[in-house]
Amino acid sequence: MTSFAPDSIVLNRKLPLWYQVSQSLRASILGRSARDPLRLPTEEQLAGHYGVSVLTMRQALKELEDEGLITRHRRRGTFIEPRALRGAPVRLLGSVDAIVAQQSGMTTELLEHGTAPVPAELAEYFPGLTEAAAYHRLRSDEKTGEPTNHARNYVRPELAARIDLEELRRRPMTKVLRDVVGVEISRITDTVQARLADPETARLLRVPLLSPILHYTGITYDTDGVPLDVAVINYRGDRFSFTVTLDAT
Repeated sequence: MTSFAPDSIVLNRKLPLWYQVSQSLRASILGRSARDPLRLPTEEQLAGHYGVSVLTMRQALKELEDEGLITRHRRRGTFIEPRALRGAPVRLLGSVDAIVAQQSGMTTELLEHGTAPVPAELAEYFPGLTEAAAYHRLRSDEKTGEPTNHARNYVRPELAARIDLEELRRRPMTKVLRDVVGVEISRITDTVQARLADPETARLLRVPLLSPILHYTGITYDTDGVPLDVAVINYRGDRFSFTVTLDAT
């Protein structure tokens, strides 16, 4: 039986290796196509793929098993759980791959795209520009079809011609920019606020008007410190929580 082939990552030695591996593998699993096999490679093969010890790989797999994304069977192997519940809590630990993982694994509908005026509150990230490439997507739980969040991305115009719309229906913008467009990402800054659902958000997410939502803004920078993409995402407050972990070292 052919095994599922996960993506590769460059590990950051300042963050827990098991966490980075688990989040990268999580993104690969949630971003897979229906044609991909469900069986994972062995622990040893995965450890070699990521360049970590078997013990680290085992800890990463335990994280995914606890989340319900994989099941492990003695002598048979480890398998992706096709009916796993998507919409798990979002945890931020300073890793680009963690952000990619948390954005993956939902059915995505591209509502609209094109050139749009840069919103006044985001103008500081696009100095000298009055317009940017804009993409509006609605994400839904793959199992239930229930809307979970809607996202607007504002991207520098020179990158728009290299963005494949079909990729945006399958992958997060961060992953498209990094792995498809080929830009080098140095950091992402995140801001999460509690807000009340406006009419558009209430309609798209099927929640009562003025019900609580989580409003997320993420700015993606290249290695020169230039903002490439600003993501503005509204999450259903009853489906998501954000936990930030700080390393005391």
